[in-house]
Amino acid sequence: MPPEKKPGRLKGKLLQESLRKASGWKCIRQHHIAREFAFNDFKQALGFVNRIGKIAERMNHHPSIQLDWGKAKVSIWTHKINGLGEKDFELARKISEEFKKKR
Repeated sequence: MPPEKKPGRLKGKLLQESLRKASGWKCIRQHHIAREFAFNDFKQALGFVNRIGKIAERMNHHPSIQLDWGKAKVSIWTHKINGLGEKDFELARKISEEFKKKR
């Protein structure tokens, strides 16, 4: 059986294409993507962070999250490749979809 293929780091056109599909996310130094989500209060932001946690656990891919009153800042990258891979953008899309549900 061949060894498991390691995820590749996205660069150039592939990175830009993935970023276009992840509406609202910003790419920082071609290393990670980030987005800030706004809420009416702390309780809503906390609920959203908890829902992100469930998504992350299902995917076994965990973002960096900063929780403040009325907002949650999320950063995503893959530590193994020290950059961005396809799974990062998949997680970003799922988080964005979850945010839309709160509206």
